[in-house]
Amino acid sequence: MILEVAILNVRVGQSEQFEADFALAGQYIRGIKGYHNHTLKKCIENKNKYILLVNWDTLDDHNIGFRTSEAYLKWKALLHHYYDPFPTVEHYETVI
Repeated sequence: MILEVAILNVRVGQSEQFEADFALAGQYIRGIKGYHNHTLKKCIENKNKYILLVNWDTLDDHNIGFRTSEAYLKWKALLHHYYDPFPTVEHYETVI
C-alpha cells in the first residue's frame, strides 16, 4: 500500500469554505481503482494548514488512475484555487 501525503496551505479566510468543498470532493476520489481511504487533518498551530493522507494500492493508481481521470478534473476545479502555494505531493511505502 502507498500513502499519499500532501501539505495544503489554504488562503487566509477561506478555510471554512475549503472544508465544505473538500467534503464534496470526496465523491470524486472514492470511485477510483486502488483507492482505500483518505483523511484531511487541520493543523492546530496554523489554522490555514492541512494535511491530506490518502491510501492507494499502487503509485500508478494515484498518478495515472486518478490524475488522468475525469474525476480528477472535477476535484481540481473544486479545490485547487484554495492553495497558496500549490502543495507538494509525496508518496510513502511502509518499511516496518
